[in-house]
Amino acid sequence: MRVFTKKTLKEYWKKHPDCSLQLLTWYKVVKNVTWTSFEDIKAVFNTADYIGNKRIVFNIKGNDYRLIAKFNFEKGWVFVRFIGTHAEYDKIKDIKNI
Repeated sequence: MRVFTKKTLKEYWKKHPDCSLQLLTWYKVVKNVTWTSFEDIKAVFNTADYIGNKRIVFNIKGNDYRLIAKFNFEKGWVFVRFIGTHAEYDKIKDIKNI
């Protein structure tokens, strides 16, 4: 998958170094696969959840952080839409359109 953008991940892990390894691992896994469905993702990241509107949420660092990504399986790309703490995630009002 083509990930947009690694820069977003880097900026976040610079501010939150305790999750840098997990975010880098997520990036390396995602950029080196070709997924065609949510089921493909679930086979690798069993705690991932589909939240609607092509968005999938990933638990990062034992669910201390959350990452929301928008997937386009047909075109093979993924956009990182949100990275934050679980508490910040819980405050999102329109999760399907983030």
